[in-house]
Amino acid sequence: MSITAALVKELRERTGAGMMECKKALQETEGDIEAAAELMRKSGAAKADKKAGRVAADGAIKVSVSADGKIAAILEINSETDFVAKDDNFQAFADAAVALLLDERPDSVEALLALSMADGQNVEAARQALIGKVGENIQVRRFEIVEADSAIASYLHGARIGVLVDSDAEAELARDIAMHIAASNPQFVDRDAIPAEFVDKEKSILVAQAESSGKPPEIVEKMIEGRLNKFLGEITLLGQPFVKDPDRTVGKLLAAAGARVNRYVRYEVGEGIDKKVEDFAAEVASQLES
Repeated sequence: MSITAALVKELRERTGAGMMECKKALQETEGDIEAAAELMRKSGAAKADKKAGRVAADGAIKVSVSADGKIAAILEINSETDFVAKDDNFQAFADAAVALLLDERPDSVEALLALSMADGQNVEAARQALIGKVGENIQVRRFEIVEADSAIASYLHGARIGVLVDSDAEAELARDIAMHIAASNPQFVDRDAIPAEFVDKEKSILVAQAESSGKPPEIVEKMIEGRLNKFLGEITLLGQPFVKDPDRTVGKLLAAAGARVNRYVRYEVGEGIDKKVEDFAAEVASQLES
């Protein structure tokens, strides 16, 4: 049968695939657009399998907060390149996924992938379809949902760093704290939150360094204490100098306001992912082979 340009256009709009790919699918299904879309989804899944082994260390962080501000979700979705991370299709998928996350509150990435989106397909099917559109490996990597008694502060630094803060501080201060966390990346809220084995390991390193200095034992002890206190201050939120006023720590800032931070979540795109380094020629060759 004759496949009209209007039919091809409609299928392209629905799938985001190329014109010739859409025409071929319509020819194979004798113009049945629903069957063609399903056929292309299956084709997209095959492409997704082929690209699944490629490193996805770029992407975006998304944040969504409930109307009353007491529930918030933060999500990382990865792509292979910054170019695709800025693509409208990628952004729409990520926005829809974080909104669904806030509404449904699944307990794992697998549970999120199984949830149905507005168009009826589940998140996993939408992910595979997106891979078919953009030609890169796309991964829903991780998320966290925070629930609090007071409003949750959030901050996005572009699309690469996101922070949620559960604090009883007033809104402007809580947002400032979120911005500080984005910039300074503390590992713990305060010293009480640091595991004892973490402190012991650092102290053992400092002891070895101090003892090799050849100084008297009483001086060595003071050196260890001073260096340990400095280190613990650098890695704790309350011990860090506040980015907007380095003359006082975040702890003193909060104390002056009679406020506290209960917990925070900080995500940065690609942290902890080993990114494969290739020369340009090898990268081009790999793209041509895919």
